Amino acid sequence: MASRLSHFDTDTGRARMVDVSGKTASPRSATARGRIKISAELVRVLQAGTLEKGDAFTVAKTAGILAAKQTGQLIPMCHPLPLNVVVLELSLDEPGGAVNLSATARTEAKTGVEMEALVAVAVAALTFYDMCKAVDKGMVIDRIHLAEKTGGKSGTYRNPEPR
Repeated sequence: MASRLSHFDTDTGRARMVDVSGKTASPRSATARGRIKISAELVRVLQAGTLEKGDAFTVAKTAGILAAKQTGQLIPMCHPLPLNVVVLELSLDEPGGAVNLSATARTEAKTGVEMEALVAVAVAALTFYDMCKAVDKGMVIDRIHLAEKTGGKSGTYRNPEPR
């Protein structure tokens, strides 16, 4: 069976919001991940706790959670969802010269929370960049991807390896 784009109206050729009114709310979960490559100098500053703007990890985490709650306002065809929880973690990979990000969003709704998890990671990464750019303007945000989702008609999906 060929996949079809749910946000595309084949009759008019235009983008559309999917009608979920006939669906039953069910538990949904999604986890997204990403990475920020950082310089050795920034690793040292973060380890020493001497970043001029303060705790980049906490500020980025807070921004990502707030952004997840606003996904329906940011992504045009997304439904606004009542989120039960958003868990966002940032961890310093000192040997790898990176910060790893992971966000899990959960709800009971008629549609999935993949976009909320992805938005949480993306905004947390951008906020971390903003907090640290005075030390390292060459940071690279990459590998933002859906790692796993559960619930809904399509069931469980696990991304074996981001492309």
